[in-house]
Amino acid sequence: MKAEEAENWNNVHYRMDAEGFHYCFEHYSSFKEIKDEKFHELREKYLEVAKELEEYVKNKVNEANWELEYDDDEDEDEY
Repeated sequence: MKAEEAENWNNVHYRMDAEGFHYCFEHYSSFKEIKDEKFHELREKYLEVAKELEEYVKNKVNEANWELEYDDDEDEDEY
């Protein structure tokens, strides 16, 4: 491993700690200086799964809130 490549990997590691793991890969950089296909494959998969999880949680929140609102409407009809 060349010194420049080691420096690039150390930068990724530093940014993961300094910026936070998710922010590091979602917003900080795409790390084009890293010439490692597996790294970019895993980074892209991580971002896809993170987005999927975010959407799933948002949908569950909307579903739960809708059910609460609907249940409240039913309770009001009983009085």
